[in-house]
Amino acid sequence: MSKIYYVAVVERATDGFGVFFPDLPGCISGGDTVQDALAHAEAALALHVAGMREDGEVLPIARAPDAIEADPDVDEVARAMLGAVTDQTKVRVNVMLDSALLAAIDAVASNRSQFLADAARQRLVARS
Repeated sequence: MSKIYYVAVVERATDGFGVFFPDLPGCISGGDTVQDALAHAEAALALHVAGMREDGEVLPIARAPDAIEADPDVDEVARAMLGAVTDQTKVRVNVMLDSALLAAIDAVASNRSQFLADAARQRLVARS
């Protein structure tokens, strides 16, 4: 399993703390505390990278923390290096589903595995 580490910038927000990744525009998270924000950012990073891989996008090169200049408009409180798994190894799993649920999935999806993976990602995003 290989990982790539991206700089996560933690900023003070009106209702807690926000996190963004300068090398991954659009990958953001937040939380009530710095620790919560970073935990949520780790999940957001994993989902963002997985989505990019699925879309066939090339992951951007991760810059070193000192290569990223501070933004004067950001109330930065911390930086962290967070890692995301970059390999695309798929694993076969066996699951048990109600036959009616399986029929409903088959009625709307041409690929069961993709449908279940997308549903799992959406649920993970809702939890973070």
